[in-house]
Amino acid sequence: DNSSEFLKKYRICRQQVRECSGEGDHHEGMSSDDELTLTEVTEFQKSKDNVLEDSRKIFEDVHADFCDIRKILLKFQEWKEKFPDTYCDAYISFCLPKLLNPLIRFQLINWNPLENSMELEEMPWFRAIEEFSDAKNVSEPK
Repeated sequence: DNSSEFLKKYRICRQQVRECSGEGDHHEGMSSDDELTLTEVTEFQKSKDNVLEDSRKIFEDVHADFCDIRKILLKFQEWKEKFPDTYCDAYISFCLPKLLNPLIRFQLINWNPLENSMELEEMPWFRAIEEFSDAKNVSEPK
């Protein structure tokens, strides 16, 4: 059953976090996650599945060039190289976090640091931003 498997994984992750943080005074069966009923876990999983299903529709009517962080940053990099004055006048460095926020949040909807082994620094959107930042620093005079 998916919900009991989810609960089992959740408890294992919580136990690993406690062990790593040095919480040695934990008593098995006294944790609040042990109080979750099968119905609550099932409802949570159903709700999570609904959110994930709805999230797939968010960018379905958006052109691919405008829902891919790497492609968006490439357009800004081209703008900076071709028209540095207008790029600077538009305060792009202040606008990019607000522009990329919804795209990054969309990428993180299903990410759970307790379950997923992928670190933030390994995610494609993070690397794209990091490459853009490095390119920006290289092209600017010191």
